[in-house]
Amino acid sequence: MDFQQSEDRRMIAETLRRFVADELPIDARNKAAYGERGHDPAAWARLAELGIAGALFPEDAGGFGGHGFDIAVLFEELGRGLVVEPFLGSLMAGRALAVTGDHDRLAAIVAGETIVAFAHDEAGADEVADIAVRADRAGDGWRIEGTKIVVPHGEAAGLLLVTARTAGEAGERDGVSLFLVDPSDPGVTRRGYTNIDGGRSADIGFDAAPATLVGGEGAGAAAIEAATDAGLLALSAEALGAMEVVRDLTLDYLRTRQQFGVAIGKFQALQHRMADLLLEIEQARSAVINAAAAFDEPTSSARSRALAAAKYTAGRIGRMVAEEAVQLHGGIGMTWELPLSHYAKRLVMIDHQLGDEDHHLARYIALGRDAQGS
Repeated sequence: MDFQQSEDRRMIAETLRRFVADELPIDARNKAAYGERGHDPAAWARLAELGIAGALFPEDAGGFGGHGFDIAVLFEELGRGLVVEPFLGSLMAGRALAVTGDHDRLAAIVAGETIVAFAHDEAGADEVADIAVRADRAGDGWRIEGTKIVVPHGEAAGLLLVTARTAGEAGERDGVSLFLVDPSDPGVTRRGYTNIDGGRSADIGFDAAPATLVGGEGAGAAAIEAATDAGLLALSAEALGAMEVVRDLTLDYLRTRQQFGVAIGKFQALQHRMADLLLEIEQARSAVINAAAAFDEPTSSARSRALAAAKYTAGRIGRMVAEEAVQLHGGIGMTWELPLSHYAKRLVMIDHQLGDEDHHLARYIALGRDAQGS
């Protein structure tokens, strides 16, 4: 496997890194993340203008990338900069729309003209098909009933892509459909809140809300799986980028903080802990590379196992890196003024998005058993 990034990927990663350094330093990031919208609309428009969103989608969907390594490279940089603009939701919604063939709305996402929130999670749901929100025919259209929770940027979105059941029961793969909902329509209520790591999410209620079917009725499972797979790779890569920054911050602190007249980095016990941390981060990098390579493979079981392994590894090691870094810094490690605290919170939260490490470890084991049985 060739681990060298292509020239195009290096260029767009460097462009994103320079933009974040110049336009989105940590204080500006925090101001936007904990503000009323949870992100900076001007930064989102500028990033789209630079073509960052377009790199996440293939050419036939209006982009110019879309491969596993395109997603991994960009989200690693987003993780390094703690960028809170709605890239994850746009990626997942865009991937789902691409499967349904709705390229017009996908083009609006790529251009940064609209934020489409992917409203999928529900209370008590554990698997992708655990959908209880229902949609029923109403004349020539559809009406949706139920509640979606923790929808990233759901409060600021101009359009909602909602998963709903048109047949069957929760847990069944068949009978799930995708719908576009205008959040300003009657029957839609949004309760927004700030996440503990910055950014905003929303719980969204639907009370006979009008909706437009996207794709075939009852055939939304493939689109949801495509969105989820892309999200798992993106989160794993984002965690890797955040870990790298935490590593560098901690190494710098160990070299400069003095105790008993010497830098604490000279203490052998701390050197051993840091060496273990560096090895774990390299393991996380290997898992992300493996997942990015498998992302483009046609065999869904192999892709699913690689993505589960990457998300499990990113969750486990990300939490370890956050905890060790804070301990090595001491009390200052969780102060608001120190960037480390914000990276630590983000790493912990990434573990809980789209399934935590326990979920994906169990999923990896189950997929392995299925592969052996076949």
